Amino acid sequence: MSGPTTRVLTVLELLQAHGQMGGGELAQRLGVTRRTIRRYIRVLEDLGIPVMTEQGRYGGYTLVAGFKLPPMMFTNEETLAISLGLLSARQLGLADSAPAIASVQAKLERVMPEKLKNRARAVNENTRVILPRREPNLDEHAIGTLATATETAHAVGFIYHAPQQPEMARTIDPYGLVFRQGRWYVTGYCHLRGAMRSFRLDRINNVRLLSDTFARPPGFDAADFLHQSFLAWGQTHAVALTLHTDRATVATIFDPEAFCTNELEETSDGVLLETRIDNFEWFSRWLAQLPFGFAIHSPPELKLAVKEHAARLLAGCQ
Repeated sequence: MSGPTTRVLTVLELLQAHGQMGGGELAQRLGVTRRTIRRYIRVLEDLGIPVMTEQGRYGGYTLVAGFKLPPMMFTNEETLAISLGLLSARQLGLADSAPAIASVQAKLERVMPEKLKNRARAVNENTRVILPRREPNLDEHAIGTLATATETAHAVGFIYHAPQQPEMARTIDPYGLVFRQGRWYVTGYCHLRGAMRSFRLDRINNVRLLSDTFARPPGFDAADFLHQSFLAWGQTHAVALTLHTDRATVATIFDPEAFCTNELEETSDGVLLETRIDNFEWFSRWLAQLPFGFAIHSPPELKLAVKEHAARLLAGCQ
């Protein structure tokens, strides 16, 4: 069971669904003590929820007759944002994400008024979010463990599998998680190197939470650190191409500040894009998904990768 706030809401949901319930039964359902249940009931009362308490062997807790929570009100824009977020979450590699997403949708539908409920269902049925193909993580529970570690400021240990090198045990203070170009990364302070490092989740496994805690540097931005690391990393490749569109359309596809090495430059043919990548094959697949044309200026290796990808696509039409 998750945090105290969630457990308090779970008590409310159980009382709404089952009517009267004893303290022992509630405690067993939530995996807590009866004393904790009494504390949760006081929290509900402080929130203005009318809970009746009956003492004795057959007593328990029940909501005042006729009480119902008002529908959860969202604007159309908020409903769209939630629905698109859930669609995107399906592709981000969270272990057991499909049941969790279905559960979130079911809970929202229970408290949404009919109009918003229909809008959320329509978005789910008629909208598709296509993210870059995700590299599979070695440890399917890594994201959940790392998310907990960053939230609670606990160090983690894991096994790192560097290319063509023996596996190595690492301990880091995880400052943040980033999903970039189809891969998950964790960024933080590496105890072995005594410096900041970023690790790809498709190269680590056996991720475990440790008892040691840390203090995250104020204002640290994991995405910005990873971006700057890419720019400084000698194994990345500089690419330049013109996108046959305008800046406003580009901004709907990706964040130029996080993706580009230089500010987007408007030209007579469109927008000049300059960035650095570490994988020509992945970038060629990404380019093929763009809803507008482009012209590659450099390097030749990217042109070759795009031609090979195009040949594979054409082969499927024969």
